[in-house]
Amino acid sequence: MTITGPRQSGKTTLSRLLAPELPYFSLEDPDTRSFVREDPRAFLRQASDGAIFDEVQRVPELFSYLQGVVDSDRRMWRFILTGSSQFELIESITQSLAGRASMLTLLPFSLAELQEAKRAPASVDELLYRGLFPPTYDRPIEPSIWIQDYIGTYLERDVRQILKIQDLATFQRFIQLCACRIGQLLNLSSLASDTGITRATAESWLSVLQASHLIFLVRPWFTNASKRFIKTPKLYFCDPGLASWFLGIRHAVHVTAHPQRGALFENWVMTELLKAQTNSGQKPSLYFLRDKEGHEVDAIVETAPNIFQAIEVKSGETVASDAFAGLDYWRNHLTDMQLVPWLVHGGIAHQQREKATVLPWSNLSPLMESLVE
Repeated sequence: MTITGPRQSGKTTLSRLLAPELPYFSLEDPDTRSFVREDPRAFLRQASDGAIFDEVQRVPELFSYLQGVVDSDRRMWRFILTGSSQFELIESITQSLAGRASMLTLLPFSLAELQEAKRAPASVDELLYRGLFPPTYDRPIEPSIWIQDYIGTYLERDVRQILKIQDLATFQRFIQLCACRIGQLLNLSSLASDTGITRATAESWLSVLQASHLIFLVRPWFTNASKRFIKTPKLYFCDPGLASWFLGIRHAVHVTAHPQRGALFENWVMTELLKAQTNSGQKPSLYFLRDKEGHEVDAIVETAPNIFQAIEVKSGETVASDAFAGLDYWRNHLTDMQLVPWLVHGGIAHQQREKATVLPWSNLSPLMESLVE
């Protein structure tokens, strides 16, 4: 089993809870890495009955030797591999462990998990500022300080390792400009120009941000038969707290009047939709609807053949009548599809309206359950 996800999302904790009887090896440790590189066969002999290998992408040469161990003894679930760089893990597994390893993605907490543990933020603004990484909920530390250290570690370790960037300030500006564009159609040329880099460099950097689970792209849903649909993806961060930090938000009270509050709220809802599928072992099938005239639904998820959950997101506490415009438009125009309409908002109302099921931000359970039935 291979568990991938952003740093500090709980991969090590989860793997040790799943298999407390297995020996644990962190390949972040220099001595362990040296042992693996100098004598991989001897290293694997001490783990012949199984082991947890943490941050295994740090020693990719281990995979070839691990292949032989797995092939000689086909017992299931002997090895748990974890890693925070999806690109390096997938490349190594494709080359050496194809068909031998299941891939799971572990993202930061969902709101429902925090609510079950009775540690959920009390307000939308606190949620968007704080984010959902486990350490900000189990340690007495200011979230902005933890995120600052997290970003510093990410830039110094992952980025330098993968891209060998010398000017980290330019790369950080690139991420900040990405944060300014959450929920927007991705214009790579504009993003590159504003950063002062080439489009090719922007594409490369964007790939690294995706591979290290800092951002994700949501693709538009469209049919090849129609030229009306937008075919450009949207950009989101894997955690709203990270996006808030890059937007300069250092306290929850700063979220209330921030011009990006609506985008941050939409970003959070998109991560919840993503987690609902990944946490249940499903491959994410998250899209949005938009045509060239601007008629849009923020998210759609196919939950059965030709049946789509259609989700509109509004950060305001009051649900205005025009909030259903996008849902109404697409239900009337996509008559060959069944769209099940939902509206998630920043207030407390939970209503079963004719136009859609209205859910408050604090209770998305009915929607999440519909995605994994």
